[in-house]
Amino acid sequence: MVQVGIIGAGRIGRVHVESICTQVPEAQVKLLADPFMTEETAQWAKNMGVKAVTKDYKEILADPEIDAVLICSSTDTHSQISVEAIEAGKHVFCEKPIDHDIDKIKNVMDALEKHPVKYQVGFNRRFDHNFEAVQEAVASGKIGEPHVIKITSRDPEPPCAEYVKVSGGMFLDMTIHDFDMVRFLAGCNAEEIYVEAAVLVDPAIGEAGDVDTAVITLKMENGSIAVIDNSRKAVYGYDQRAEVFGSAGMAATGNDTASAAVISNAQGVTGEKPLHFFLERYMGAYVKEMKCFINAIVNDTETPLGVKDGLEPVRMGLAAKKSLEEHRPVKISEITV
Repeated sequence: MVQVGIIGAGRIGRVHVESICTQVPEAQVKLLADPFMTEETAQWAKNMGVKAVTKDYKEILADPEIDAVLICSSTDTHSQISVEAIEAGKHVFCEKPIDHDIDKIKNVMDALEKHPVKYQVGFNRRFDHNFEAVQEAVASGKIGEPHVIKITSRDPEPPCAEYVKVSGGMFLDMTIHDFDMVRFLAGCNAEEIYVEAAVLVDPAIGEAGDVDTAVITLKMENGSIAVIDNSRKAVYGYDQRAEVFGSAGMAATGNDTASAAVISNAQGVTGEKPLHFFLERYMGAYVKEMKCFINAIVNDTETPLGVKDGLEPVRMGLAAKKSLEEHRPVKISEITV
């Protein structure tokens, strides 16, 4: 039984508590830490099967019975706690991004060189059944050589401006998932990126120094061209689609819906809207990524997404920012490691 400590009892921390306690029998949550732990959260954790709670995450790092740490705290703590956990000999699952600062990600990489524990980054969309099917079709050669990759990612409603000020901006809190998905579907890294973006949804986001609508084009190492379109507000729900067009065919996936029923009558032809947001769409993916992490520990295998998979989307996000600011294509190599 893998004993787990989870740092952060917010929305994503609770998702992982629920996943492990209900669907990952090889693991047990021994300790849940959050500096703002409340009696309500503590009772919820107890009801889920968590052994104990604390306000001090260092108790997790000091506990010799805890094998693995899940870092679900605020983004600005991810790299620091990663290094501390690695040096404590714990296997680490870190929610994206590891950090917005390349040098701080390098500190994590250096720590892993000295202490080779398991390290997985939380890009959950790779474990979605839809995107897995498209990636498998590309990797197995069913569509030939990939030529054009299209990703649509639109949220149902924008975040508040206060969130935008600390999130790193759209490219590092939202598009970062799409940057990872482009790498996943193409099977390689990006070489160059160009961005056109605007503030079309909420003026407060622009006042906070960010954008809310973007079209991003990328040149990939395998020669394919990728296009990502993002919006902070799709009034019909969480819009998550992907397509890979190749020399011998195409693989594509649409949105998950509550049902596949289509009603046709005199008033028109109607169907379900997409599932509302990421928790509804990706709960199965969250469970699967956690099973993969625990399996890597139990079977001493590589994690499906290592620290380098956490580094590249951040480089792409920083290159996207640079492209927007300087109104030009930016080579990913300009974001030095």
